[in-house]
Amino acid sequence: METGKTAVTGWMSRPAEWHVLAVLGAVLLAAVVRVGLRAPDGGMDNAIVVRAAEAWLHGRSPYADRHFLYLPGAVLAAVPQALLPTAAARFLVPAGVTAGLVAGWACALRLYGVSWRSRFAAYGLLGLALGFAPFGHLVELGNWTVASAAALPLGALLASRGRWTAAGLVIGAAVAVKPLLVPVALLFVFARRWRGLAAVVGLPVAASLGAALTMPDPAGFFTRTLPFLLRGDDAFVRLYEASPAAVLGRLGAPQSLATLLAGGAAAAGVWCAWRRWGRGDEGPARVAECATMLMLSAFLVSRPSYDHYLLVVLPLLLAGVLTPGAPGRTPWFWLALVPQVPGFAWPWLEPGTRRAFKDAATLCLLAGTLGGNCLVGGVAGERGAPQGVAAGGRRADAETAAPGG
Repeated sequence: METGKTAVTGWMSRPAEWHVLAVLGAVLLAAVVRVGLRAPDGGMDNAIVVRAAEAWLHGRSPYADRHFLYLPGAVLAAVPQALLPTAAARFLVPAGVTAGLVAGWACALRLYGVSWRSRFAAYGLLGLALGFAPFGHLVELGNWTVASAAALPLGALLASRGRWTAAGLVIGAAVAVKPLLVPVALLFVFARRWRGLAAVVGLPVAASLGAALTMPDPAGFFTRTLPFLLRGDDAFVRLYEASPAAVLGRLGAPQSLATLLAGGAAAAGVWCAWRRWGRGDEGPARVAECATMLMLSAFLVSRPSYDHYLLVVLPLLLAGVLTPGAPGRTPWFWLALVPQVPGFAWPWLEPGTRRAFKDAATLCLLAGTLGGNCLVGGVAGERGAPQGVAAGGRRADAETAAPGG
């Protein structure tokens, strides 16, 4: 049995054939062109940020639109796009989102010592593009979640190599654009990497303060957006929220009970992440599993919580499949992804406004699978990780032991 696993791993680690790369390129290019032809503004979610930047350019408040849920730094980041011709933006935006997802996948692979040119790299990205519906949704919407999807694997890669301050700067830069990765700050607390934590917190605070001072209502994020996020009472947004706090309410549960259950699940997830870190083994799996567990815990309770948020954590989990003891080697991991297979019609869940039930099922099963692995799963280095991965872990140990962040 072990020989079979080694043979499969070896086959997947070999360089991908040219025709596989050609098919992958064609699939990614087709997705970009399709979105560019259908969405003249680069996607509905991207258009919200661009309109906020246009409002700022005309002296109005970006936060007049209650669906603009970003920090002030995102307004300035969107200004160049607001100045672009529409004909260029409609193709550049989906191309940029696709490039961000590819970059996140590449960093996740390098975290586990897998070559970018391997068959696993090519087939894995092809599987995400064709077999995971949120991938297409994110490209179509042009949502800025892509910044987090690229930053988390890069930050994990840097942290696993002992470069915690650089990791903090990467995470902080993503938070300055969209505060999705805020829960990852707890990873720096677990690791007691205070300079890295200062970067995670300080960079978005400085960027937000600087950007807010240029706006008509400097406190707009706190007076308009934050209350909206805490209430979560937008009828349109609620239809697409995957958080159990929203889904249980739609199923008839009292909102207070739904919030309590979701909060309890999130707290349990944070505890699982803390236990995983306390297991003490060094290497890529420790950082990746703790970071993804913290993010899944936040998605369980956050309002809003959308299906494309899963792309922040899935590449890190999928890239570790070749490592013994990884959560991606359990059948529950793959069962969690079944509701996200495009093209399959689920009874009573065909309308777009009901896909949140499928998304909630994926989110909860992924969180439960990873939580169980955090508590009782094997340590990659102790279960015979591939030689390249083990060597990477030893390098990380040496760098982590060195003084500095």
